[in-house]
Amino acid sequence: MAGCSQEADTAETTTKELSTRTISVDTITLRPMTGSVTASGLLLPRQEVAVGSEISGYRVAEVLVDEGSTVKKNQVLARLDPSLLLAKIAQAEANLAQAKTLANQSRAEANRIKGYEDIGAFSEEEIATRVAKAKNADAGVAVAQAQLNDLQTQKQRMEVRSPVNGFVLERIVRLGDVSGQSQPMFRLASNSLIELDAEVPEDDLANITVGQEATIILPSGIELKGKVRLLSPRIDPQTKLGHVRVQLPAHSELRAGGYAKVVFQQVSTPVPAVPEKAVQFEASGSLLVVIDQNNLARRVEIETGARTDGFVEIKNGPAVGTRVALGGGAFLLDGDLVNPLSKATTSDAVSEKTALDTQVTP
Repeated sequence: MAGCSQEADTAETTTKELSTRTISVDTITLRPMTGSVTASGLLLPRQEVAVGSEISGYRVAEVLVDEGSTVKKNQVLARLDPSLLLAKIAQAEANLAQAKTLANQSRAEANRIKGYEDIGAFSEEEIATRVAKAKNADAGVAVAQAQLNDLQTQKQRMEVRSPVNGFVLERIVRLGDVSGQSQPMFRLASNSLIELDAEVPEDDLANITVGQEATIILPSGIELKGKVRLLSPRIDPQTKLGHVRVQLPAHSELRAGGYAKVVFQQVSTPVPAVPEKAVQFEASGSLLVVIDQNNLARRVEIETGARTDGFVEIKNGPAVGTRVALGGGAFLLDGDLVNPLSKATTSDAVSEKTALDTQVTP
């Protein structure tokens, strides 16, 4: 009977040991995680300037720049044919001279009757008429002078000049075109600055700040460093995308209208994280197998974040310091009893086994 009892106890112990699985565990710790947001967008001039003629009806005689040309402020871009305007100026000068002659004559006639008002040599009506005629003649001179000044100003506008430093994005005007105020002749990129207008998902906009550094990758493979200049306050209601303007340095490969990719580097901050092999994925989402103080397993759903150096950020999940199962946790159910083996203990055991295997017997 004693022998039978001992055999039964041994079987029960063996069954209990088989039901207790030995697994590797680790803990949720705070780690500095460097995440990134990748987006793409359109290369646009930071400030586009439309340049056209301020006067209408004159033929374009010269075009001095082309697309891609670098220009300076007040540089002549195009000239209009001044022939018609010069004829108008000559006529205005003649009208001014005629008005001045009439004004001098009227003024002299008005001056000749001064001193004769009291003796009755001239009637009051004639005196008033001569004074009014002199004033009208002076006003005629002012009108003629204003007309000439207007034409002289137009003469200065016969040269279309650049209002800024930059380069020519588009040349619209052609030789022989007639100038008009409604149609620009050139489009310029002010100060030759091109920037990226990136479209970023609404959720990622919260991780981007003004002044944040970014890496821009052009289709040619060239990488440029830029900084976030502007965050759009508006989200497109259809696409749920927001616009981020990234300031770029001057570079010959930057072409307005082209596409580029941008990577926004996030600031490293300590966040709860676990090794990647501790995270399991099911239809319901990501989860961890948590090992409590009684060495019982429990499956907990989590929300993950950035990934780097083999670790995963835990945005919503167990607290820091909680033990979690590593690779073997995929076979555990809620309430399973485990024999937890920490990562450090596992490393020590492997080192000890290696030392024993390599020991030489004298």
